Amino acid sequence: MKKKWRAMGLAAVLVCTVLAGCQSPGKSAEKEKITLNEVAHSIFYAPQYVAIENGYFDQEGISLELVTGYGADKTMAAVISGDAQVGFMGAEASVYAYLEGANDPVVNFAQGTQRAGNFLVAREEMPDFQWSDLKGKKILGGRKGGMPQMVFEYILKENGLDPAKDMQIDQSIDFGSTAAAFSGGLGDFTVEFEPSATALEKEGTGYVVASCGVDSGYVPYTSYSAKTSYIEQNPEIIQKFTNALQKGVDYVNSHTAEEIAKIIQPQFKESDLGTITTIVKRYQQQDTWKENLVFEEESFELLQDILESAGELDERAEYEELVNVRFAEEAQKE
Repeated sequence: MKKKWRAMGLAAVLVCTVLAGCQSPGKSAEKEKITLNEVAHSIFYAPQYVAIENGYFDQEGISLELVTGYGADKTMAAVISGDAQVGFMGAEASVYAYLEGANDPVVNFAQGTQRAGNFLVAREEMPDFQWSDLKGKKILGGRKGGMPQMVFEYILKENGLDPAKDMQIDQSIDFGSTAAAFSGGLGDFTVEFEPSATALEKEGTGYVVASCGVDSGYVPYTSYSAKTSYIEQNPEIIQKFTNALQKGVDYVNSHTAEEIAKIIQPQFKESDLGTITTIVKRYQQQDTWKENLVFEEESFELLQDILESAGELDERAEYEELVNVRFAEEAQKE
């Protein structure tokens, strides 16, 4: 009888152990699902892809779905509608939405890049290029009110040019389609992100003659943002998300272009490793990535200066209303 009870007791212990083994890992392995809508899919955002490919989001307990919006307006719409919990785009979109009277403002909690990521591409090599060479030319530009176009116009004005009078800027082509249009013979110059700029060079239809990132100086070009309500209700998720990004930033700022290219290659299967390496080097050389994700007030005010210069801002937004540095500052301590 004792043997029987001992056997039953052992069986009960085993059942409990198995159940505990099934439940505990399930709870600990359960990840928070986050949809991140990025404005474009570009090597310009290497820290983000390093964080994905190196498993930093997984380590933080986040199951990340990456969606490309192809334009800040579309990315912002996804965040506002709730289709995406986090948006990665130019912070100007959050300013526009706020000034239009958003009930649940989209707040920037991490700065992504500190330089413009686009390049001026010409039809021929121009080793002695000057911005004045654009006088009388047709340029394929970006969407009105978007950071690529506004930074481009900012550079033109800094070089004594009038974007409306000294050249013809075509803004009718959809984001992501300008390279194909240029390759097809439209325009004398085009403003392109990577990998499109390098792709045009490789096919011999265009040549990078200037970097908007270098000539515009340090600009808060992109940032990560979420609705105020989501941040307030999910501070732990936002912190974990930011921690993962910081690890990606740490990696790109401490590794070679070759090492970074190998890590992010799965994100750019259409590009060979040599091309990715070339592009990463180009971005490293212009000091694209900050050492941290803190969106500083000086940078926010510079952003609004650029918006005003482009004629897109009638009034300014308060820094404290649209920027939250708590998570980025905490991520530095991890």
